Amino acid sequence: QVQLVESGGGLVQAGGSLRLSCAASGIIFSINAMEWYRQVPGNQRELVASIPSGGSTSDADSVKGRFTISRGNAKNTVYLQMGSLKPEDTAVYYCAADVVLYGRPGVKKYWGQGTQVTVSS
Repeated sequence: QVQLVESGGGLVQAGGSLRLSCAASGIIFSINAMEWYRQVPGNQRELVASIPSGGSTSDADSVKGRFTISRGNAKNTVYLQMGSLKPEDTAVYYCAADVVLYGRPGVKKYWGQGTQVTVSS
């Protein structure tokens, strides 16, 4: 019904930058919030940043001032610009979207497949 495809992960040195992208497609009527999460093996998935369809963005304290979330003009895309990267930012990054489907009531969260970000010291 809905697919989220992420790109932009990779290996970067500490202090460097990466930009993650995520595009949603499918029978989408509208998307409310879009979010980026990250997960390290053995840990719970944590919310990194979120952006509603309108209004202010929200960032985790650990990334404030270093990461910026934004949405594309088409509103079905979301980006995460990551700067001043640290080794502790190493994780699999997932995008998520709260989607209203055509002809279906309610909102459902969909997830991307994840993209690995590795920051070397």
